[in-house]
This record gives sequence, C-alpha cells and structure tokens, in this order.
Amino acid sequence: MAAQDAAGSGGSGAGPLPGRCAFFVQRKRRFCKMVPAPGRRFCGEHGQQEVPRPRREGRGCLGAQVLHGRTSSDAAVSYRTKMTGKEFHALLIQNNFSTVYEDQLQKHLKKCNSREKPKPVYFVQDINAGVKDVAEIPENQVTISSLSKEELENLISKLKKASNGLELGLKEQVLSHQALQEALNDPKNGDSAFKHLKQQASILGNMEKLHLLGPGRCFVEFGAGRGKLSHWVDVALQDFENTQFLLVERATTRFKVDGKHKKRDSIFERLQVDIQHLCLNKVPILEKKKLPVVGIGKHLCGAATDLALRCLVERYATCCNEENEEPAPKRPKNKAEGSSNSSSDDDNESNKDFKPVAGIVIALCCHHKCDWTHYVGREFFKSVGLGPVEFHYFQRMSSWATCGMQEIITKASTNEESEDHTNNTEEHDQTYSKTETGSDALQGLLTVEERKEIGSLCKLLIDHGRIKYLQHRGYKAALQYYTDSSVSLENVLLTAVPETTT
Repeated sequence: MAAQDAAGSGGSGAGPLPGRCAFFVQRKRRFCKMVPAPGRRFCGEHGQQEVPRPRREGRGCLGAQVLHGRTSSDAAVSYRTKMTGKEFHALLIQNNFSTVYEDQLQKHLKKCNSREKPKPVYFVQDINAGVKDVAEIPENQVTISSLSKEELENLISKLKKASNGLELGLKEQVLSHQALQEALNDPKNGDSAFKHLKQQASILGNMEKLHLLGPGRCFVEFGAGRGKLSHWVDVALQDFENTQFLLVERATTRFKVDGKHKKRDSIFERLQVDIQHLCLNKVPILEKKKLPVVGIGKHLCGAATDLALRCLVERYATCCNEENEEPAPKRPKNKAEGSSNSSSDDDNESNKDFKPVAGIVIALCCHHKCDWTHYVGREFFKSVGLGPVEFHYFQRMSSWATCGMQEIITKASTNEESEDHTNNTEEHDQTYSKTETGSDALQGLLTVEERKEIGSLCKLLIDHGRIKYLQHRGYKAALQYYTDSSVSLENVLLTAVPETTT
C-alpha cells in the first residue's frame, strides 16, 4: 500500500490528515488531501488502493481477492475461465474493484455493466478501415521538434511543391437558414450557443443550396453527439413526411435532443458504434427501404471523416449499385401482360436514377488526428511523390494553422465551459501541445505567421486528397469556408453530390 510505504520513505510520519485520503503522493511527498466517501480510506481517484472486505461471514468475496489469487472456489475458477486475466483485471478496474459474493455471481453477471454486450447487426469489424501496410509505416517516428533544420526545410519544400496548382483561396459560403432564425435572434442564447447556431445555420444553408433538404431521404449524422445538427435538419423539414435520421456516435451521450422528436413523424434512431465498424447496408431501416442517404457532420474529427467517406462511398453506394445491376427476371411474352411489362420498365428506369448517396456535407476538424491507415487520399499523396512519412509530419504540422491563436482559444474554451458545459463534445477547437506545434524548437527558424501558413497548407493538402478521392468515384466535391474564423477556427466545409450524367 502506498500509505504504508510512506512511513519507511521518510515522507510524512504523521500519516494522513483526519478524514482525508490515505494515499501517499510520492511526487508531492505528502498524503492526498481529497475527502473519501464515508467508510472508505481512499478518495475516488485512488479508490483502486482499497482492498474490499466481506461484510458477511461464511461467504467468499469475489473481486480483489480473486485478482490476487486468494481464493480457489469453484465459482471463482469458473468465473476466471470465461475470460483472460487481462479481461478480468480490466473488469475489476472498471468497477473500482467492486466485489460480488460467490453465491450471487450468476445473478450479477446478467446485469453487470462491464460484461461484453452483443454486437448489433450493423457491426462489421473494420469494414471501413483502410488497409494497413506495415512495410509503408516506419515503427519509430521522430517528432517535429527533433528534426534538424535541413530536414524541416526539406519537408516544407516538399509541401510547397505538392501544393503547387491547388486552389489556395477557398470560396466563402457563409449562409444561413430560416429554420434557425428564431434561435439566432433569441437573447437568451449566450455567446457559446450563438457560435454553434451560426455554424449549424450555415451548414443547413449549404445543404439547401445543394438541394439536399427534402423528403424521402435518410440523413446520417456522423459523430452526432447530442444530435443538434439532425435536430435543425428536422426543423427545416417539418412540412415534409417520410424523413429518417440515423445518429452515429460511439460513446453514450448525455443531454440528447432526440426526445424533442417523439411526437413527430420523423424517425430518429441512434447507432452506438464506431464509424470504423458501421455497415449502413445492414441497418434495418436502410436494408428494408434502400433510401438515398445524405451524410452530414459538424466537426467530424480527424480520421473519422475518412472512415465516414469510405462508409458512404465505398460500402453503402457500391453495395446498392451492385444490387441495382442484378439482371431482372425473365418476363412472359403474353400481350395481356404488356401493361405489367411497361410498369417494370418504369421501375428499371427509376432504379437507374437512384443515387444511394444523395450528398455529403461535413465540417472538417482536427487534421492532426488523421491516420495514414484510414486516410482516403493516399493515392493522391503518392501521385505527388509523398508517402506515410510525409503524411505523419504534415498532419502534425497542420496544428500550426492555429498556433498564433492559442491564448484566444484557451480563454474562449474557459468561458464556454462556464457558460455551457454540455457543448464540450460538439466543438473541437483546442490548444495543442508543444510537441505538436514545436513552438520552442522552431522559435529561431519560423515566425508565427510562417507556421500558420504552413499549417494551413498541410490542412489543404490533406483535404485535397479527400476531394480527389470523391471525384474519382463520381462525385462533384468542393471545399469552402462556411463560417468566419472568429466563430470557429475549423471553418472548412466539405460538400459532395453525385455528378449528373447526360
């Protein structure tokens, strides 16, 4: 025990303060001052140090005792044989070393929150993951701050060469939508809420411009969080029927706005799954109706954007197109059945016009969290002479685009947390570590303005690879600024609609 070791280490001979945690913090050379729960010696942070003791005689207590091998009962043995030692240890850690009496084990296993839950039908392991080529990716990547001046200059030279010919000045498409006007004009909304509303209004405005707001579609919000973007899309479509919403989020989310739509005709369904394992074709509502899908997202973080694009374009669209290309069954030549033949011809024509993915509208975010394994623009990078090593550095250098605004971001995030704590999961503007920005190491090499310019080029290059990926698969894709940088530093919107065939 850490508290017992403290006495021999010359730390604090007097022991912990009365009513305070008994954990000795070696780094501070004193006992923790947090207040533990009644009947406990350790606070919640150091609760794993607590060794539970059985309260009833004659009953073995599973938990920490089984972990340390202090019981050999049949129940404990059978319990451990169902999982590996690592899994069992993780189970105890997750439950803060909670215990269960042996005669209550089977009952507990039926309701234990740490048990492995059955996978949903739309879960397919790594279906949207990229191909990991071990030979391409070096094991030990050197940090940017460890690069020599010559190596850094070489990287920047490659970046500028690859960026030649790219449209550096993106078009501004700062739009709005009538559905949010009342909320935008409501003085009760603070600065944080107003910031999110302006972004959501512009996203809806861009969707309307692309004719993506309409009935008979399924809107799939990736990284949905509380589901605010889907909520406003539903408000915009309140006069229409037959509208479906799928909200994809891997984590459980509090304060969801789904409950506001229970009395409406719109159908909202949450899919708690990582985008990497989501097979849209197996979602029951899409498997049954085969609706055209509109993929949307507000600040879809890093590699999640690439996973979402592959989920839509490579998996759902391809699978639907293959089903539409299946040969029609043979029809009899009876004249009486001429009318039915003509109706089936009409059905075939409608199948040809069916677009599985009607459009994609995603606000991009967190390029420093991209991953070469999942990145959809790898072919574009290779075509301009770049590979995984350059990608690793470029995705890290992309954080330089905001390095001149770190103090502003820190102050803004502090104010937002105090105003609206529930918005934390919806906005990814943030400060970056010195390892990522390399500000100290680069102080004498690059100015703040130069770093910001290089960071913006890295973002643009990564996003251009995504554009090329969509264009290669028959989509008219574009990048534009959808809001002002004073509202959000991550203010680029990726849009894509199927190319019209003549």
